[in-house]
Amino acid sequence: MTDRRSRQWRINKPAAIFFGIALAAIVTVGAIASLGRADSTMEGTVVTVAEAPAQTAGKPIAPDSHTAPVDSGPEMIMFSAGPESMTGAPAMAQPAAASAPPPGAGASFHQGGSAPAPASAVPAATTFRDYQRTRTVSAAADAVSTFSLDTDRTSFQLALNWINSGYPVEPDSVRAEEWVNAFDYRYAKPLRGDSFAISSAVIEHPLNHGQYLARLAFQAPEFTDDKPLNVTLVLDASGSMRDGNRVAIAHAAAEAIRRSLGEDDRIAVVQFSDDVIGHLTVEHAHPDSRRVRRSIDALRPRESTNVQAGLDLGVRIADQARRERPGAHNYVILFSDGVANVDATDPFGILESVGRGESDNPLRLLTIGVGVANFNDYLLEQLAQHGNGWYRYLSDVDQAESTFRRENWLAISVPFADQTRAQVTWDDRVVKSWRLIGYENRITSDESFVQDRREFAEIPAGSATTAFFELDLHRPLTGPGKKLGDVELRWVTPITGDSNRQHAPVLGNRLGERDFDNAMLRFGAIVALASDRYSSLWNLGSADRAVGEELSALRDELGYLEPHLGGVGAFRDFRTVLGHLIGLPYEPAPSLAGYSR
Repeated sequence: MTDRRSRQWRINKPAAIFFGIALAAIVTVGAIASLGRADSTMEGTVVTVAEAPAQTAGKPIAPDSHTAPVDSGPEMIMFSAGPESMTGAPAMAQPAAASAPPPGAGASFHQGGSAPAPASAVPAATTFRDYQRTRTVSAAADAVSTFSLDTDRTSFQLALNWINSGYPVEPDSVRAEEWVNAFDYRYAKPLRGDSFAISSAVIEHPLNHGQYLARLAFQAPEFTDDKPLNVTLVLDASGSMRDGNRVAIAHAAAEAIRRSLGEDDRIAVVQFSDDVIGHLTVEHAHPDSRRVRRSIDALRPRESTNVQAGLDLGVRIADQARRERPGAHNYVILFSDGVANVDATDPFGILESVGRGESDNPLRLLTIGVGVANFNDYLLEQLAQHGNGWYRYLSDVDQAESTFRRENWLAISVPFADQTRAQVTWDDRVVKSWRLIGYENRITSDESFVQDRREFAEIPAGSATTAFFELDLHRPLTGPGKKLGDVELRWVTPITGDSNRQHAPVLGNRLGERDFDNAMLRFGAIVALASDRYSSLWNLGSADRAVGEELSALRDELGYLEPHLGGVGAFRDFRTVLGHLIGLPYEPAPSLAGYSR
């Protein structure tokens, strides 16, 4: 065999040399032409939409991403922030300036994964984080997967709003775990009020013959918490909020929160532009206070955006209320488009400015994003992740009022668990290899699992987290209940600070083919795979045929679920999004039914 290869090389050597010279010339010309353009997109760096040059293949996977350490950084008054993200990537990188691509650049696919379908120009100055995808890991080499749980769903809501606004979905905006966790899978509630209900199920992989998908579900208990709330609204009144209906959305949400609060709750208001707007600052008062209502009603766009100044004052006011009312839950809620351009403009610089303080009964930073163009998703997502809170996106006034109706707002404002993380240990005698779908910026080192760290997730009462793994097994599953491994959860009880742990086996359970739960399992698998594959694209100018073919295959799989789930609004929304990704006609079907909290 070696001799034959040598003969082939001798025969083709002149042609190969000629080809090599030609290829080098092409590369050199391309390099010269690229001088003066914005820097290429780098994995794990902050990028602005449409900055990266077009590529023809998917993004590379992250080497050893499943063991990337979390850097918790310095102790702070409410947040734990460090100079690195949960993937260990530098957090200080800034977006490169670049012009938007011409109209028609897009990454959606015709049926069968052929050339990209035409798409509208992307929104200008929209910033996302370009995370590396997780890689497949040999269970014999490393059988342990450790990650923070996540209940955010903003990435899917952003995609839906971009489509509603006539834009293609930016691949870097897609965080697969947030697409998966956007939907309500109707898991069974735990039997006890002090622990999670942990369940597992397995289906055959809809794309890769011989592989399996394992779903792990973590359902928090429902309970009534009569503790009062201290709420501090931090409202962006900068000039960029003038775009579209951003001020109207923020005003509607702030007013809905104020109306939802009870007699024992207290609310404060801070507005900022290039600095804090002093005469509109209201320290904690009764929700019906005339000063509170006047401040909210006075929200309007003004000058530049100094998020740091707004949060600095908001945190100081919130910390004072926490000390005066130690039995209350404490929330700082930032409404903004995230376009910080005065003082600290990256999330960790902003978080570091708020000082030091105690860790018990922390302040929780909730970030609420508004807007399409001129929007910084990365800033808002990281502020919430490292601020003991969560991140939501509001696309219109109706959604703002619905999200913060009393029953909805109170349902997601009562924390069940802080610093929540999971560690899955696969049995390498059964599992040959594994890959966690999504959670790229929530993966942490196995060693950090035993540490109570505040960048691990807050889980509200009654909420659920779902994770999917792609598995290669040594032998096909033949019966129900085969043990594939074990999972352990750890978390901290809010206010008391007690540490907790819970174990469960990971079983290869199969659900009945006609069972509603099976339909939801298959639906979640399609959501996970579609978001994971689409996020592998370099940018909106790339079109990987294999990705297009896989998305088309998933669209076909989704069609089989129509009889079971076609009446659910969230299912129809996802069908619309998936159809858009592969260039099918747009079918608007707005509905709140079927979404998670």
